[in-house]
Amino acid sequence: MLIVDYQIIRQKNLIETMLTNKSILITGGTGSFGKAFVKTVLEQYPNIKRLVVFSRDELKQYEMGQEFSDRKYAGLRYFIGDIRDEPRLRRALEGIDVVVHAAALKQVPAAEYNPFECIKTNVLGAQNLIEACLDSNVQRVVALSTDKAAAPINLYGATKLCSDKLFVAANNIKGHRDIRFSVVRYGNVMGSRGSVIPFFLEKRASGVLPITDPAMTRFNISLQEGVDMVLWSLENAWGGEILVPKIPSYKVTDLAEAIGPDCEHPVVGVRPGEKIHEEMITASDSFNTVDMGKYYAILPVGAKYTMADYCEKMSATKVSQGFCYESGSNVDFLTVDELRNLIQEHVGLV
Repeated sequence: MLIVDYQIIRQKNLIETMLTNKSILITGGTGSFGKAFVKTVLEQYPNIKRLVVFSRDELKQYEMGQEFSDRKYAGLRYFIGDIRDEPRLRRALEGIDVVVHAAALKQVPAAEYNPFECIKTNVLGAQNLIEACLDSNVQRVVALSTDKAAAPINLYGATKLCSDKLFVAANNIKGHRDIRFSVVRYGNVMGSRGSVIPFFLEKRASGVLPITDPAMTRFNISLQEGVDMVLWSLENAWGGEILVPKIPSYKVTDLAEAIGPDCEHPVVGVRPGEKIHEEMITASDSFNTVDMGKYYAILPVGAKYTMADYCEKMSATKVSQGFCYESGSNVDFLTVDELRNLIQEHVGLV
């Protein structure tokens, strides 16, 4: 007997209606998220008018073009540019209706060593995009954030917190424009470049998987889950929210066991700017946070809508005072076998 989930169908139809004949631009479009986002949109929403991949790396654009050719997909465009360059952004945004902002400098050690370069991209670049969107006819903007932006202890996290604040506050200066700015914040993406899973997979052949701290935990989300959340946010966000998914955690020791059970796991110490547990919602955020079931939303202070209105329309409830969402105290943890299966599914190299 076929069981149909009409809620999923309704949500998908809403997204398709919202994207029908729309032009979309994704910054940082040649990254791990960008490629997954482009793949999903091209496969599931063929009725879009245009999809622009905006990034600064011509080689990555060439390589991505081998898989997603603008000859095969008539609306696909590759646009070389840097979000530090506001005039180039304005040119790229001509005729764009929807923007997904994924461009960022993300490597914690590189940000610590080159702090102002990180600020130029993650903070000044974010403001460049906001200004350019406000001066164009863009209707929806969703910016990607990170768990490191909650109570940041490294420069990368601090710049992403600044970026989050800029996108939230952009709703205060939109005037009568039909535009909404929102933020999506989630944890480590399984298998993304520079993350711990590819590192462990590469080191496995050496017989040694270094552990920074045996107590360390991390959130986990798949690329597709991240893409689906951004698409959901484009349709449903009111503007000004920081949206956070409910996702599982894992222990780094369990991850090492899943990838290299026969390897040595020496403890090498925490790197500068690294947390034992990651947060996505701090206790200070609890005063403005609501639970929507699948997602949390940190609502903006001084918004044009009230928390009561938001809760009523989104079927949400306010979280308790002092609530925090942290990888170490999360109620949902992945087992070694679950981790191994997920890596096999999403990375394919276990």
